[in-house]
Amino acid sequence: MTFVNIGNRNAASAPDENPGALRLLAANGLLAGLPRHVLAALAQHAQERRYAAGAALFHEGDPARHCLLVDTGAVEVLRYDNDGEERMLRRFMPGELVAEAAMFMPHGRYPMSARAGGATRVWRLPRAAWHSVCASHPELGLCLLQALTQRLYLRINEVDWLSASKPPQRLAAYLLAQAGTGSESVDLPTSQRQLAAQLGIRPETLNRLLAQWQNRGWIAGERRCWRLCNPAALRRLVASGARNF
Repeated sequence: MTFVNIGNRNAASAPDENPGALRLLAANGLLAGLPRHVLAALAQHAQERRYAAGAALFHEGDPARHCLLVDTGAVEVLRYDNDGEERMLRRFMPGELVAEAAMFMPHGRYPMSARAGGATRVWRLPRAAWHSVCASHPELGLCLLQALTQRLYLRINEVDWLSASKPPQRLAAYLLAQAGTGSESVDLPTSQRQLAAQLGIRPETLNRLLAQWQNRGWIAGERRCWRLCNPAALRRLVASGARNF
């Protein structure tokens, strides 16, 4: 694992000693609305690290001693199946927290592995700091509880969606989600084979759908780079299975 220790601040440091970490925490959607002094109490424990592309940040089963706040670059979270095949779960971008839920898991271990997706800088936020700041500032704990229960609700809906939806609906929903609001470009964070496994679709079915949609003029591209030419058509596919909340 390749990293450079830029700084190791201790809990007695002034809250504003880590303005970079504090700025990112204040802009993070998970912590939106929390008072500055609460975020400063957490930021003062942050430790900056830099990693080379592909470096391991932690492994599944390792003691979960800290979560990560992405500053620059990206963090890829993944798991491996019984055959050793890699399955990427998500790619975290600047401003996002990685493995914050693991800070409160009773077994105290990471449930996944993480690596640097390119040259990456992160702030490590220790498990002990999360617990101590939550104890002294209950509003942080309540904020995390609300965010994590919302995430659980979304995962329940996702499982229901995967069992009830059809392959075209799943692929259309995924492409729209990857493109985001106001964008037509989609850069797949994983291979098409891995994507097929993630969506519960046979690889040949995924390839057939992509080819059909290209012929219809709905999408254009190849491999991992795509453009949504007719996002309205994809939304119509998804609409029949959408929930009201």
